[in-house]
Amino acid sequence: MNILDKIIHDKRKEVELRKSLIPTNQLEHSILFERATISLATQLRQSTSGIIAEHKRRSPSKATINQNLNVQDVAIGYENAGVCGMSVLTDAKYFGGSLDDLLLTRASSNLPLLRKEFIIDEYQILEAKAYGADVILLIAAVLSSEEIKRFSEFAKSLNLDVLLEVHNEEELQKSLRPSIDMLGVNNRNLKTFEVSLDTSKTLSSYIPDDFVKVSESGISSIEAIKELQPFGYKGFLIGENFMKTNAPGENAAKFIKDLTAL
Repeated sequence: MNILDKIIHDKRKEVELRKSLIPTNQLEHSILFERATISLATQLRQSTSGIIAEHKRRSPSKATINQNLNVQDVAIGYENAGVCGMSVLTDAKYFGGSLDDLLLTRASSNLPLLRKEFIIDEYQILEAKAYGADVILLIAAVLSSEEIKRFSEFAKSLNLDVLLEVHNEEELQKSLRPSIDMLGVNNRNLKTFEVSLDTSKTLSSYIPDDFVKVSESGISSIEAIKELQPFGYKGFLIGENFMKTNAPGENAAKFIKDLTAL
């Protein structure tokens, strides 16, 4: 099994357990379930920087990125920096995240929040809404065309934005549907973990203009963003670059200032 298969195998067990502990009606009656969501897609369309900053403690490719920071401090720092939105990892086993991270981020910021998770069940979409997310991530590599349709339409019925992540043309072609808001191209090969911006460049011409184009992974410099903007990208997901420092917010602020000054 490659790492992605392993994550999904474990995720299925985890979701079954969660479903047995917290029934769906409990999620639907949570206080945040009724809050008005903020559209990340709209923010990205209007932004000059397009930065989506991530909170990530570790990953399978980097054992530890930063275990010392308080998620609320990170959220406040990112919001003050002027990012468009924030991505919060909620997978515990492989990324060291949790739904509580999402809840604490929601309590301390007004940013559009993406629940960064391996979604394989509608239940996780209800969780996202109940814990304060505005956006969900769907990963084409682990979902069928029918699941993408079902999950994205369900998310839209809850007023959540949908970011659909692809790695190649085949995944892209099975994913294009009106219930998707943003098309994210992951520059990291999830099987080998190698990163190349050419993935974003190659796939850009296959993405219709109705979708906000987002580039993910391997974006650590202003040059990389300037290289991708002519290909129509409006969103740039940056995690490691800010999180490996002791002050992600300050680093994001400097990055955005330098980016928009050019």
